[in-house]
Amino acid sequence: MKKKVLILFALLVAYSAKSQLEEPDDKQIKDSLYIHEVENKFKTDKVLHAEPLYIDLIRDLGARKGEKEWNVGLGMTDNNDYTEYTALIEYEWAPIDRLGFEVELPFSLYYPINGSLNSPSNKLNSFKLATQYSFYVSEKNRTSMALGYIHEFELNDINKYRSGNVYIGNVYNPFFVAAKRWGTNFHTLLYTGPAISQHFSSNSFNTRWEINSNFHYMIPGTRNFIGIEFNKTLTNGDFDMTVRPQMRVSIAENLLVGIVTGIPISREFERFSTFIRLIYEPKHK
Repeated sequence: MKKKVLILFALLVAYSAKSQLEEPDDKQIKDSLYIHEVENKFKTDKVLHAEPLYIDLIRDLGARKGEKEWNVGLGMTDNNDYTEYTALIEYEWAPIDRLGFEVELPFSLYYPINGSLNSPSNKLNSFKLATQYSFYVSEKNRTSMALGYIHEFELNDINKYRSGNVYIGNVYNPFFVAAKRWGTNFHTLLYTGPAISQHFSSNSFNTRWEINSNFHYMIPGTRNFIGIEFNKTLTNGDFDMTVRPQMRVSIAENLLVGIVTGIPISREFERFSTFIRLIYEPKHK
């Protein structure tokens, strides 16, 4: 895992160095042309933001009617007793300006380490439905804000489906997002809200607060960026944080790939992790 972290940072440094070799005038021209393509091609306002790769937004802030996106994600997390492999499939779309919807299916597969008996069972974690509305979009201030809601229908382990006990709980997750672009290349974003879990078996509720802050640098005149996410959770007074360096690269006109490495700061059981997100955006007319 340490080698993967070093490789990722090497890639980030290489992209940053490449961008510095361009003449200042060329950078400004490319930036202004790309920002114009995103913000001024349509009548409705929209600010160009670099959005995080791990805690993905429901749809672009200031989404425009007709926009849509497919995501496929693959990840691996190294824990003390087992290795977790994750996968997700999600579809996002905007039926009207500023309003986005999402459907997601997240999967988890577990493999024990050294014969450990503490490995969870494989499962389709949940069926997720989400919505997000951008209530403030200002091209002048380069700022966007949104409110959203995610509802997860939690599912049981795959090997327990035969018992008929498939749907085992809910997660209620309202959230707030605020993003600002500083100049043409630097981007910040805050994503926060409570995730309230309801378990049918014990009829109990547990609340986990999520506070996710992000900083990104977008390569001039492109959709590529390098950046970092700080994913923080607070549960019953227990604070955890994972730092996630990341990069996004455009490999075709409507196809991007995001690469993320997770470095836990205060987690007792989780070690390094990696995550790859493949993003396809059908052409928006």
